[in-house]
Amino acid sequence: MKRTVLSVASEIFPLIKTGGLADVAGALPGALKAEGITVISLVPGYPAVLAALGRKQVVHAFPDLFGGAARLLAGRAKGLDLFVLDAPHLYDRPGNPYLGPDGRDWPDNGFRFAALAQVAAALGRGLVPAFAPAVIHCHDWQAGLTPAYLAYGKGAAVPTVMTVHNLAFQGVFPPELLGPLGLPDAAFTVDGVEYHGQISFLKAGLRLADRITTVSPTYADEICSDEFGMGLQGLLRGRADRLTGILNGIDTDVWDPATDDLIAAPYGPDALARRAANKTALQARLGLEEAPGALLFGVISRLGWQKGLDLLLDGLPVLLHEGAQLALLGAGDAALEDGFRAAAAANPGRVGCVIGYDEGLAHLIQAGCDALLVPSRFEPCGLTQLCALRYGAVPVVARVGGLADTVIDASPVARAAGVATGVQFAPVNATMFEGAIRHAAALWRRPDEWAQLQRNGMATDVSWHGPAKDYAALYASLAPAPAPARKRVRK
Repeated sequence: MKRTVLSVASEIFPLIKTGGLADVAGALPGALKAEGITVISLVPGYPAVLAALGRKQVVHAFPDLFGGAARLLAGRAKGLDLFVLDAPHLYDRPGNPYLGPDGRDWPDNGFRFAALAQVAAALGRGLVPAFAPAVIHCHDWQAGLTPAYLAYGKGAAVPTVMTVHNLAFQGVFPPELLGPLGLPDAAFTVDGVEYHGQISFLKAGLRLADRITTVSPTYADEICSDEFGMGLQGLLRGRADRLTGILNGIDTDVWDPATDDLIAAPYGPDALARRAANKTALQARLGLEEAPGALLFGVISRLGWQKGLDLLLDGLPVLLHEGAQLALLGAGDAALEDGFRAAAAANPGRVGCVIGYDEGLAHLIQAGCDALLVPSRFEPCGLTQLCALRYGAVPVVARVGGLADTVIDASPVARAAGVATGVQFAPVNATMFEGAIRHAAALWRRPDEWAQLQRNGMATDVSWHGPAKDYAALYASLAPAPAPARKRVRK
């Protein structure tokens, strides 16, 4: 018998995306269908989401939801089954779903995402009579109050799963919001939503959900440590028996070099020579010299301290000394943006950068670069290295989180065994990162070994098939499927 799961997320690809959360929220429902699980996703009614929604039905009306009228819509968009919370006073805003035009958090973000969680909890308690989820799956802090509304509300509670995509984002708000958010005084305790005298939506979810997952086994271990726990390590260590790391996958239909219409020349593992046309196209796109023999490093990343891009900026002389080129796509910290612009201006034909995000260029970088750099200081899972493996771009990564779980370092032992897929470095500092660049350059100068790394990477299963089975097993442990009704035998 099929189970139904309610997924609660603040963004979902391809409707609205700022990061990897959207990719997971958009791809996991399709993968779970093969496991007999129907997923309906509850998302905010941003303008882009409402515009994509086709035929829709109003399934509930809220006269006053945190300061304004709202409607819950049911419909489909881009192959996704959706509940959309249409609350114009909360979500009808241009641009980034979390930030205002000044680049700062919207001041009412607490109410905006409490509304999402409150409606999720209501759906779990029968708000729509025809919909009865077996499990509610909450993603990141924006959905973190869902278990709290279930715990402190009335009626039977639905089992909940809280997935942490990045522990650094904790949804912290002042304690004065407790009453206005509709939470009782009893919730403001160490066993509830209270966190160092504030309210933390993420902490609430981690404390009150039935199960916790994060997006790689290594990150699940890391967040229980003082180094990576972001102040929540004590809580997570105390709930370690309920914490599981499940690797993300990627949508292998969207990310398929054999059928990708966003690249110059499709190819597969048996036609690696065709990557050369993509390298030439990438070099032309970013104003780099057409140099087939130069090692071309690619970067597709948010520009910030977490991602270690300051290490790359400081390490550029080493990269250039190796005769390599750099193609970078990203946005974020203004100082890093300016730094990479300056580096491109100072090294014409050797360094090219595009500040911003361009989906087509992201695909071309994966298809055209020889190696992808991911020097993150911490990385819950990472998706770009999975795409790189799929596209035959050798990942050069920090040995943290999901990067450690998905890339096999080209050590002498791994190369001799024929299993290496990339280059890892640790600890994450300038010396080790520059050593990894030199290691990659040395491997590049041995074409047969480089091609083996590419083929090994392309043979790696980076799909959602395995992770979907893990999530299905987790859901089953919380809400076993009911046995089919027995037919009465007439005597």
